Amino acid sequence: MYAFMSDIEVTLLWIYVGSMFAGATVFALWSRSRRGVPRVEYLIAFLIPVWSGLAYMSLAMGQGSFLVQGQLVYFARYLDWVVTTPLLLTALALTGMHQVKKKDPIIIASLVVADVIMITTGFIADLSSGVSVYTWYLTGVTAFLVILWVIWVPLRKIAEKQDQKLYKVYLIMCGYLTFFWVSYPIAWLLGPSGLQITGQAGATLLFVILPIFSKVGFSLLDLYQLRHLKHG
Repeated sequence: MYAFMSDIEVTLLWIYVGSMFAGATVFALWSRSRRGVPRVEYLIAFLIPVWSGLAYMSLAMGQGSFLVQGQLVYFARYLDWVVTTPLLLTALALTGMHQVKKKDPIIIASLVVADVIMITTGFIADLSSGVSVYTWYLTGVTAFLVILWVIWVPLRKIAEKQDQKLYKVYLIMCGYLTFFWVSYPIAWLLGPSGLQITGQAGATLLFVILPIFSKVGFSLLDLYQLRHLKHG
């Protein structure tokens, strides 16, 4: 079952699963007292760690990866990311438009589409070899730059037109997400799928730490601030 993973990797994966389900429990409890935050935002915060926890549980059980040309590909990570990262961007967009009655569907759709392109091209890069790896990788990076432009330019302008306290919350969350998301392509590039600077165990460690902060950490900070926006 664990032929391709060390005991350390399996332990790290189970720690991640526990962290995700603990976060989901917190969000479920918070949803019982919404404090002015729409129910959909609690639902998004809840679904993100549940889906991610299930995806990583498959990895921990030795079911979420396969070998491609001698290289281990964790396809469960991409199943995780293709669902959870659009949800995270939707959560950020809803924060940026928190006090706007009619949300901008074009901005949300643009973020989701660019994100799906970013994740799928990353997966194709993982399945590729030679120069095509970096062709697909750079395509994904381009989609990521589009995401950064949307959240820092048009979405930020929408947030700026609202209450200054909300605008401050948006800037914090936008900066938070940007910092951790920039770390993902760097970790991918340094790992076995890219330049092979970090080993398999090192890559597993990075892809456990980063999503804990970028998923549960993001939602905790986002919802906490929104819940105290009118009560601080």
